[in-house]
Amino acid sequence: MLVHVLVMFQICLFYIDLLLCVFALKKMKFIKHGKFWLMTLLIICGPISVIRCLSAAKTKADSGKFVIARVKYTGGGDWYADRTSIPNWLKELRKRTDIETADDQVIIQLTDKDLYQYPFIYMTGHGNIRFTEKEMRALRFYLTHGGFLYADDNYGMDLSFRREMKRVFPDQPLQGVPNTHPIYHAFYDFPNGLPKIHLHNGDPAQGFALFHEGRMVVFYTYSCDIGDGLEDPDVHPEDTPAVREQAVRMAVNIAVYALTH
Repeated sequence: MLVHVLVMFQICLFYIDLLLCVFALKKMKFIKHGKFWLMTLLIICGPISVIRCLSAAKTKADSGKFVIARVKYTGGGDWYADRTSIPNWLKELRKRTDIETADDQVIIQLTDKDLYQYPFIYMTGHGNIRFTEKEMRALRFYLTHGGFLYADDNYGMDLSFRREMKRVFPDQPLQGVPNTHPIYHAFYDFPNGLPKIHLHNGDPAQGFALFHEGRMVVFYTYSCDIGDGLEDPDVHPEDTPAVREQAVRMAVNIAVYALTH
């Protein structure tokens, strides 16, 4: 960022000097009136164009960073739940791995043309999920062409999520993921599978998945609530640092696995 500012500053100084020279030549009547205004306009537009090019280059460079795209779905469920979880997740990925990440999430709908720019999408919530026919087809295409979906039940979306996944992959039910699967060992070791973050209805934490041509394309955590464990500490003050650490470690595993498989 500092390099871009310094370069733009030097370019602006150059164009200011050039503009002063043009004014001096005009005053000495070396430049005719019409040509003077044309040259002035070109000189003023020059740094603007350069700055725009540099800004575009920076945006393109930033786009190479890993970002988590949160899915905004319909049906009535709170797709926006766990508001602080993704920024904290990205921050921990930067700190603990060599993955360069964005600072915050992006929010997308499954029919957005930008969907395919994000190899990792995320869903959570407490309520109902309902995909339109267009969203269902878009999600299937995304997942069968390299995309990865992580869904975290925030307590209440299990039935609707299973129903909608059945529509996306009608020939394949969600499969239990054994504790020996690499997703539990991608960066940190979880020999017993998913950590239990929140009680919910008392069921053990369980991981489920959908596969396409041998590749995991959907990972679903049930009765676990990784997202709650990633929230700012004051959101769930009952969570101990040890519990939050388990959530962070599993979240790191999920991201690392998705990016390497």
